[in-house]
Amino acid sequence: MRPVIGITSYVEPAKFTVWTDMTVALLPYMYVEQVVRAGGQPVVLPPAGDPAQVVSRLDGLILAGGGDIDPARYGTTPEEKTSYIRKFRDEAEFAVISAALDAELPFLGICRGLQVLNVTLGGTLHQHLPDVVGHTGHSPAPGRFGPLPITPAPGTRLAKALGTEPVTVPHYHHQAIDRLAPGLTVTATAEDGTIEAVELDSGPFTVAVQWHPEAADDCATFEALVAAC
Repeated sequence: MRPVIGITSYVEPAKFTVWTDMTVALLPYMYVEQVVRAGGQPVVLPPAGDPAQVVSRLDGLILAGGGDIDPARYGTTPEEKTSYIRKFRDEAEFAVISAALDAELPFLGICRGLQVLNVTLGGTLHQHLPDVVGHTGHSPAPGRFGPLPITPAPGTRLAKALGTEPVTVPHYHHQAIDRLAPGLTVTATAEDGTIEAVELDSGPFTVAVQWHPEAADDCATFEALVAAC
């Protein structure tokens, strides 16, 4: 049987078929396709009700990309370019990741998902990465992925999936880890020093990447999650 993989989702206004102004729980279909391709059964998890209670029914969890986390979660105030904060989504996802960690559920964080993991465990974020690295390569234009190389660290779960040589992956993020949370290990960096992947030092499969593997040609990171499940 395919392991059941929960994937968190957005709630945003959308237009589709005959509907021009509807609030929708949505998720880029690339996530769904990659989970299926890797051998899993995807289930979309809206940020509503008590999503943490479904953790016991899942074999694995993916925290998907999305808008910025409320900086109050890591003890500061929003800067000018911090945007698309959805406090209801923060509340749901911080609850579900905490439940998943307690249950030792195999976990893959993607973009925002990496940031939620880091902040949950006590880390902080750069609110606008171009101000730190001096370029916009990690998010070149609205709605457009930027191809940049990352280098996995030898001996990590990520290196087992991707190898240890630099690999070009699709980026779309304007925030990144500033202070690394206790218990996390950096498992990949970009050429400019940006932390691009982390994993838990010990315990179950808990891996998070700052780029967007759902937009990649391969499904290696999803295959690693499904194998762990």
